[in-house]
Amino acid sequence: MAPPLNSTRPNTDQVLVEEKLSARILTLNRPSQLNALSSQMISRLLELFVAYEEDSNVKLVIVKGKGRAFCAGGDIAAVFQDIKEVGFEFYRPNGVSSHHNQVAVEVFAVPETALGLFPPSHFLSRLPGFFGEYVGLTGTRLDGAEMLACGLATHFVPSERLYLLEKALCKVDSSDPAIISAVIDEYSQQPYMTEQSAYHRLNVIDRCFSRRTVEEIIFALESEALNKKDDWISATIQSLKGASPTSLKISLRSIRQGRLQGVGQCLVREYRMACNAMQGKVSKDLFEGYRAILLAKNKNPKKWEPSKLELVSDAMVATYFSMMDNEDWEDLKLPARSNLPVYAIAKL
Repeated sequence: MAPPLNSTRPNTDQVLVEEKLSARILTLNRPSQLNALSSQMISRLLELFVAYEEDSNVKLVIVKGKGRAFCAGGDIAAVFQDIKEVGFEFYRPNGVSSHHNQVAVEVFAVPETALGLFPPSHFLSRLPGFFGEYVGLTGTRLDGAEMLACGLATHFVPSERLYLLEKALCKVDSSDPAIISAVIDEYSQQPYMTEQSAYHRLNVIDRCFSRRTVEEIIFALESEALNKKDDWISATIQSLKGASPTSLKISLRSIRQGRLQGVGQCLVREYRMACNAMQGKVSKDLFEGYRAILLAKNKNPKKWEPSKLELVSDAMVATYFSMMDNEDWEDLKLPARSNLPVYAIAKL
């Protein structure tokens, strides 16, 4: 039996629950950690989602974050602490997936390649053109206007109107996505996209990030820079060259595979990739990224290994997509979901 994870705190105070008529409001309650998801929070959310799905009295679930951030993603520090205490052979990653209207936040980013990991592939692979490859490989930050334009969000609601929106949604006695969307429409607006936005450079992004390999992407960007002085191109090249070479290669392959897979297949594949990354047999860049960014606070430069793209072979990349060489290890198994609406089943 696997030893318990390091935290013994009750998980209920990390996810606050409010009941308002047929609505349930879940508040991620770790503001000092920017509401990063701990294993306890994930377990609690899963417990609540399963209960709500079986409860006909619950028609709407709102998830929000306490403090200045919605959610910083998974709690990487806790993951490493768990691995340190119980060892990788006892640790298993967790995850929660949902289907809902998405209200844009003020800042969004997937900085995994700078952490030695990889970004989620399903939604990135479905962004316009090759914008997903750009966002996923560079870890660039997107604002609300860019999220709305590229399809990462369905609505943009100014922060000062979120409370009014929440009150209005709690009064809606319906689970019809069209009705919920119409209510959100009443409080949304079209945000202004700045002239500096990368979304204005879709032509360049498509020309460069459509290339077959990471090396070819960088070469294409450098060729663009020779023809036209552009600070955005220089910053993009710098971001790519500062990221983990291994992460860049597995991320590009993952996003490209995601174009041909549903969200269920992507989750199964990414679980396998995460297990291989945490085992660290091919590269320990995930541990190096954690040290440099979360422990040293970027004060010490990252020492990626392999240190160059050309040292990361196709065979090394393929290892991340292979089943673990461990008789006790199993692939992620998603539960059968026969009661989902048609649009959700199509995604799975």
